[in-house]
Amino acid sequence: MSQILIVGCGYLGRRVARREREQGNPVVALVRSAESATGLQACGLEVLRVDLDDVRSLAGLPTQNAVIYYFAPPPSSGRSDPRISHFLSAIGTDALPARVVLVSTSGVYGDCHGEWVDESRPARPDADRAHRRFDAETRLRRWAGEYAVPFVILRVPGIYGPGRLPVERLTRRLPVLREAESPWSNRVHVDDLVSACLAAARHGASGAVYNVSDGHPSTMTDYFNQVADAVGLPRPPQITMAEARAQLSEGMRSYLAESKRLDNRRMREELGVEPQYPDLARGLAASVAAEGEEASG
Repeated sequence: MSQILIVGCGYLGRRVARREREQGNPVVALVRSAESATGLQACGLEVLRVDLDDVRSLAGLPTQNAVIYYFAPPPSSGRSDPRISHFLSAIGTDALPARVVLVSTSGVYGDCHGEWVDESRPARPDADRAHRRFDAETRLRRWAGEYAVPFVILRVPGIYGPGRLPVERLTRRLPVLREAESPWSNRVHVDDLVSACLAAARHGASGAVYNVSDGHPSTMTDYFNQVADAVGLPRPPQITMAEARAQLSEGMRSYLAESKRLDNRRMREELGVEPQYPDLARGLAASVAAEGEEASG
């Protein structure tokens, strides 16, 4: 059995932890808040509370020969990610891990004007959030090269699944960009992302980058419309790009400034991950059904 260390054990991390434990692997979760720690301990996980902004809290972590999943987000501002540097610098040469799997974002490609994008495309991040993620990639690549530690980078678009649908936004009737102006966007169901994480940990090529998506891009407007249909809410009102610049948040506008279609062939062919939910229709139906089961159970 392999020791599993999950750095940032939230929505994705909990599911990876569950899958790893089902395969008989011991899991240690690193979280910051007492609330997160309590919730994970209630699930039977071993939990360590750390603060990635404080190097002193990172001493003595169980990293030796561990498979590390790094899911922790970077800071919310700036263009760099000092947190991953703090974590990596705390790993002693006598406690090197067996492998690191980093979840990054497809946003590092920047605006690709609707073109199909595979992993050979150079990273050209536009938004600060994408710069922070690419900085994390760069820091991991540099550190892993120095210490000869295998690593894999997963570039991930919008994640959806049970408990992670924009129901509140739809209930509030917040507008979306009209379909004719909406750029291409990409998604992945959380269960398929979990499968990609485990595959990357087991047989992803060291140093490789993999796009992880369902392979069927559409638009953000289409996404909100399909979610509304799936949960039985009215579709959101649509506005023009000029109106969006005045009404939508800066974060939402930054997503609308990018258009790309992710090619997931490398994920399918090298990692052997065929999406269980290759389109929104199936993924949303499963998500809504799972939420219903959780509510009734």
